[in-house]
Amino acid sequence: MRADDILGAIGNTPLVGLPTFGPGSDVKILAKLEGHNPTGSMKDRIALRMIQEAEASGALTPNKIVLEPTSGNTGISLSMICRRKGYRLVCVMPDNVSTERIQLLEMFGTEIVHSPAARGSNGAVALAKEMAADTKYFMPYQYGNEANPRAHYDGTAAEIVRDCPEVDVFVAGLGTGGTLMGCGRRIREHNPNAQIVAAEPEYGELVYGLRNLDEGFIPEIIDMTVMTRRIKVGTEDALRRTRQLVEQEGIFAGISSGAALHVAVRVAEKLSKGTIVVLLPDGGWKYLSTGAYGGDFAAAVKRLEGMLWA
Repeated sequence: MRADDILGAIGNTPLVGLPTFGPGSDVKILAKLEGHNPTGSMKDRIALRMIQEAEASGALTPNKIVLEPTSGNTGISLSMICRRKGYRLVCVMPDNVSTERIQLLEMFGTEIVHSPAARGSNGAVALAKEMAADTKYFMPYQYGNEANPRAHYDGTAAEIVRDCPEVDVFVAGLGTGGTLMGCGRRIREHNPNAQIVAAEPEYGELVYGLRNLDEGFIPEIIDMTVMTRRIKVGTEDALRRTRQLVEQEGIFAGISSGAALHVAVRVAEKLSKGTIVVLLPDGGWKYLSTGAYGGDFAAAVKRLEGMLWA
């Protein structure tokens, strides 16, 4: 692969089999490794698309400051893209995000405004919306920007259909909803009988990068009819599967990847035949300070339950 600059290296991520997680030879699970994007997550795709569309429409001009609520990967992706394109960026983040995230944002020159940890990512959204009333800001707003699912429709899902035309089930974590919406629509066009399954946190539990829609905030880009079903997953199962990915497959992925994999395995156990594609949204290197990958399991779960990412 050759690209004119770093932005051209976004996408075309590997799709690899997970043979140790399949229940039998007639049911296959494949993982889309989005950690292979330049900043290590699928958010590179949506960040680039949101900025490009805003530039094309005239909503983003050189005198504007880009503003976005985030507590993780979207902010890092926007930081890289804004640095490359020359925009000033301000990220609103809960004040309990991991050390790696803050360091990466600061490395790219991003300004950080903290929101109360107790209010989670919803608090960051509320504060950013207040700030966005000032016309000096342009807010891409991943939760309500149709460029988010479009990036996955045109990119992620097109790659999946190209590399795995036999896909029967697509599983992804429920965060902004962009991945499920964009991939779901494209995969259903290819296979109208395909199942689109969301991995959603148990009510009241924190799973990195994911949200439970029953807790009060439904991102504007979500169309519930695209999803076949939502399957709940807790912090313990997410962490257990994340560790198993390393132990069984040698794949170093983030915590929400473990959550999505847990749901994919549950779906696989009920299939007699078929192919499941599960999206692993990021690599694990931004989570090292959480202690998720080694040591006492119960202690790691407790630490993760007090942290957020989106």
